[in-house]
Amino acid sequence: MQAAQLTPGLSKTGVFAELRQQLEGLVQGERDALPNCANAAALIYHSLPDINWAGFYFIRQGELVLGPFQGNAACVRIGLGKGVCGTAARSRETLIVPDVHAFPGHIACDAASRSEIVVPLIQSGLLLGVLDIDSPLPDRFDRDDAQGLDALLGILIRASDFGGLAIP
Repeated sequence: MQAAQLTPGLSKTGVFAELRQQLEGLVQGERDALPNCANAAALIYHSLPDINWAGFYFIRQGELVLGPFQGNAACVRIGLGKGVCGTAARSRETLIVPDVHAFPGHIACDAASRSEIVVPLIQSGLLLGVLDIDSPLPDRFDRDDAQGLDALLGILIRASDFGGLAIP
């Protein structure tokens, strides 16, 4: 199943409303978190403008380990509290970084990335991992992105069994 193209000219709120509908269709009837996250990463990567990487890192034995993604090859392991992803994971709060070069301890997996948003993936109080999205533009992400992405993660959490992906 291929995701439909988004309606041209939508506001950011409209874009995320369409993405929620498309993701609901992609995960319908599938409980396995691996393909659901792979489809979510592809949907985000091919739908949101001005991004150059979208993907997941999952908690495995106390560190973040690369999961399904779209974009250039990425860092495979990130320690909790390290870089933007590890900091968001440790704090369990969404991080919006307008300029990754100004972020202390930023891990440069792709030199073209200028801004980043990382949204923790939490189910029943348990940190499963993070959704990480990079942009080649500075200051690309805002609170509307955070809310829209959080809603997409809510769909994934309700639809998917993460039992084998995240190992605390």
